[in-house]
Amino acid sequence: MTMARDIMHEGAQWISRTETLDRAAQLMLRLDVGSLPVADANERLCGIVTDRDIVTKCVALGHDPAQVTAGDLCEGTPRWIDAEADIGEVLHEMQEHRIRRLPVIDHKRLVGMISEADLARHLSDEQMAAFAESVYAASR
Repeated sequence: MTMARDIMHEGAQWISRTETLDRAAQLMLRLDVGSLPVADANERLCGIVTDRDIVTKCVALGHDPAQVTAGDLCEGTPRWIDAEADIGEVLHEMQEHRIRRLPVIDHKRLVGMISEADLARHLSDEQMAAFAESVYAASR
């Protein structure tokens, strides 16, 4: 059975909710990623900040990314999956909540991220099409 840990991209890193968006962008560049999980002082997941979030919710609105924090952009309940969850649970979580990136947690520690690219490497074309339709559909 394929588990979350089998398909995740290893080496994901947290960014503190108090860290500024310019620092988040620099870390994304260094890691060659488009999103970062955001953690509180206890390393508990607060949300995810994406490169698109930085552009559309900060820069495009005339805010200074050196003054806005990652925590300022976190919205809603953060979603994650246990490293031992099977791929069906991963798909359900991502489809149900219409999310494209999913942090993978093992014993309360971030161990990786699952993205659409990770799914594409492990799903059939039909499964990937169903995933894309459910996540990108304009209405439910």
